[in-house]
Amino acid sequence: MDRFRITGGRRLAGELTLSGSKNAALPMLAATLLVRGESVLHNIPKLRDVDSMCRLLEVLGARIKREGHTVIVDSSGIDQHEAPYDVVRKMRASIYVLGPLVAHLGRARVSLPGGCAWGPRPVNLHLQGLRAMGADISLEHGYIEARAQRLRGASIAFDVVSVGATANLMMAATLADGTTTISNASREPHVIALGEFLGSMGAEVSGLGTHTVSVTGVDRLEPAEAVNRSDYIEAGTMAAAAVITGGALAIRGGIASDCGPVLERLRETGADVSWQGDLLHVSRSGPLRPIQLTTAPHPGFPTDVQAQLMAVLSIANGTSVITEGIYADRFTHVPELGRMGARITVRGNVAVIHGVPALEGAPVMATDIRASAAMVLAALVAEGETVVNRVYHIDRGYEKIEAKLNAVGADVERLDS
Repeated sequence: MDRFRITGGRRLAGELTLSGSKNAALPMLAATLLVRGESVLHNIPKLRDVDSMCRLLEVLGARIKREGHTVIVDSSGIDQHEAPYDVVRKMRASIYVLGPLVAHLGRARVSLPGGCAWGPRPVNLHLQGLRAMGADISLEHGYIEARAQRLRGASIAFDVVSVGATANLMMAATLADGTTTISNASREPHVIALGEFLGSMGAEVSGLGTHTVSVTGVDRLEPAEAVNRSDYIEAGTMAAAAVITGGALAIRGGIASDCGPVLERLRETGADVSWQGDLLHVSRSGPLRPIQLTTAPHPGFPTDVQAQLMAVLSIANGTSVITEGIYADRFTHVPELGRMGARITVRGNVAVIHGVPALEGAPVMATDIRASAAMVLAALVAEGETVVNRVYHIDRGYEKIEAKLNAVGADVERLDS
C-alpha cells in the first residue's frame, strides 16, 4: 500500500482548482442504469471509488469510455441484475445500483456493501422504502434480493435523514407507477445534483433541497448529458489546510451555498474567508480560536469534514468540543492524532480537544477517506516528518491530493508500496 511522507512546517499559499464531487458522481453513474443508450457525465473525478462504480456498471453489462474527466456510459447492453461481492465489498456506494436495477429490470441481487471500516451503517431505510413501493425484499447469503414487476408510488417517511436512501429511492421512483413522496429527505448538494440529472433524463422530480422530495414516475427515461458539480468536501478540506498552516489559498470552482456551513466554522476559528465569483479565498494570520460544533445533515456541519476540523482544532488556543451527530463512532482518527501529540478525549459521540502548541511528526495510519485527510492536514503543520500509511483510502475520495498540495507549497511525497 502506498504511503505519504510529509515534512511539516510549510505555509500554504497559491491557487488550486477543485475536482468534481465524488458523492454526486457515484449516484449519477448508477442512474445511467435507468436508461438504454449513451449518457455523458463531465467533471467526474479520477478516484478509486469512481473506478469501482464504473467496474460495477461494466459487470452489469454497460460499456464505459473515459476521456479525461468525462465518463461515457453506454447502458444499451444492461442485462445483468447481480452486483457481486467482489466488486461491492470495496465501496458502500455500490448500494446505489439497487433502486435503478429493480426499477428498470424488475430484479436486483446486490451484495451487502463494504467500504470504510468505521461503524455500522445499515441499509434498512433503502429496503423499507422499496418494500413500501411494492418490492419483494429478502436477505440471502449476504445478498439483498429485490423483485417487482413494476414499482408503485408511495409515501415514505424516514426516521432519520439518509443521503443514500434518499438517492436510491429517488432513482427507483422515476420509473414507478404514480408519485412517490419522501419525507425527511436529504438536502445534501450531491442529492440535488442527482435529482437534476434525473430531471435531464426526463424524470419528474420536485422539492430538491427541501425535506420533502416528490418523484412522479414515467414510462421511460432517456440518456442525458450533465456536468457534475464541484466537491464541497474537498473545498472544506483545502480551506482547512490553509487555516491549519496559517496560509492563504485561493480555491477555484466552489459553490458558496454548498460550502457555507464549513466556512462559517472556520471563520469562528479565526480564518478570513471571502468569495470572488467561484473563487474562494481562505487565509489565517492570527491565533487559532477554539470552537464548539455538532455535525448534522445539510445545511448543518458535514460529518465528512469533522476529522479535518478536529486536526485544525488540535492546535487551537483552548479547548474545543465536537459532537458527532451523524455517526456516533466516527472517531477512528483520534488515536492517530494522539500519536502526533494531540490531546483529545472521547466519550460516546463527544470529542473534547485540548489545543497544544504544536504537533510532532510520527508514523500514522489512515482508517477511512476523511480520517486520511485529517492525518495529512496534521502532518502539514507538524514538526518534522510524518508518514501516513494506507493512503489508498485518500485515493478513494481525493484526486491527486499530494500534487495539489505540493503546488501551493507543501512537501508531500508518495512512496510506492
